[in-house]
Amino acid sequence: QVQLAESGGGLVQAGGSLRLSCAASGLTFSGNDIGWYRQAPGNQRELVAYCTMAGLTNYADSVKGRFTISRDNAKNMVYLEMNSLKPEDTAVYYCNLAPVPRRSWGQGTQVTVSS
Repeated sequence: QVQLAESGGGLVQAGGSLRLSCAASGLTFSGNDIGWYRQAPGNQRELVAYCTMAGLTNYADSVKGRFTISRDNAKNMVYLEMNSLKPEDTAVYYCNLAPVPRRSWGQGTQVTVSS
């Protein structure tokens, strides 16, 4: 059974930084394209960044230049470094396969950016 576990969220002031982590069991990240998604209240879940098996990255325009996705295949971990955070980045953040996610999701990690 595949389980995804996100961590690293929190409350931060605008302009601050956070680093999110994602660990998986039952799934090997190295053989997949992996992404970070987010869902703000009242909004649909959106893909904000993903990293291909070859290490190529892609970002939503709203986070380009501020967020960096990375992966450590040896540890089976994926990370999202978030800098220059804005209040509109407030959301629950999830990791999953990308750009087409698995049907099941982890619990996510809450990121709240205060103005």
